[in-house]
Amino acid sequence: MEFAPIFTIATKEFHDRMRNRWVLAVALVFTVFSLVIAYFGGAQQGTVGFRSIEFTIASLVSLVIYLIPLIALLLGFDAIVGERERGSLDLLLALPITRLELLLGKYLGLAVALTVSTVVGFGLVAVLLFKHMSGAGLYHYAGFMLSSVLLGLAFLSLAVLLSVLARDRTRATGLAIATWFFFVLVFDLLVLGLLVATGGQFAGDAFAWLLLLNPADVFRILNVFSLEDVRTLYGLASVVPTSLGSPAIMGGVMLLWIAVPLILANWRFKP
Repeated sequence: MEFAPIFTIATKEFHDRMRNRWVLAVALVFTVFSLVIAYFGGAQQGTVGFRSIEFTIASLVSLVIYLIPLIALLLGFDAIVGERERGSLDLLLALPITRLELLLGKYLGLAVALTVSTVVGFGLVAVLLFKHMSGAGLYHYAGFMLSSVLLGLAFLSLAVLLSVLARDRTRATGLAIATWFFFVLVFDLLVLGLLVATGGQFAGDAFAWLLLLNPADVFRILNVFSLEDVRTLYGLASVVPTSLGSPAIMGGVMLLWIAVPLILANWRFKP
């Protein structure tokens, strides 16, 4: 495997997103929504304005779980199938480049674009709220930003896998939307339904292990488990064992969610 063609393709993908101002648009969306949630998230409790970093992270977690997976899936769903429909895939593979190099180049270019937009968007919020944050608050917020990037990369990996499996862009679009619905909306309902239907037999460790099958739940645990107030707010103290809620373990699980779909995509990638 050569790194030069990977870097070339990744650079082209990133520059394409910069030229159509995709990165700027997404960063602006993250900034606006984050500021609105930070200042007006407590309106239901009769308070307006910045309350605490714990409350802000708890509010932003819900935003990220809905928004970032959708953006990542829409960004990468046509990475391969789009080239196939345009007839440029065979031309690319005719060059001195392997399928793995093409796949990694596509993914890395999109990953950099998604990472830059996420960091810039949430980073601007940190700058604007800097005077309200303590050193510990900044540390937790930095961890939140990092985990948000990992969540986006995990769903981007899924998007690339779907792009490899789909026969055309229409089917890839449908698969991307179905994937978002399943992981963001349906999965937790199924797990809770299983918990109720079995009379609580899957409570405790078994329930926690099931949550690892969803990168959105891994992101939620990774963020809220490190903050005592937020962990109590989400009820994770009685659901997720302390050992399983370790940031190192959750971070490793998230990395698996990034790597495994790419491995499967390379295995199934056919011109």
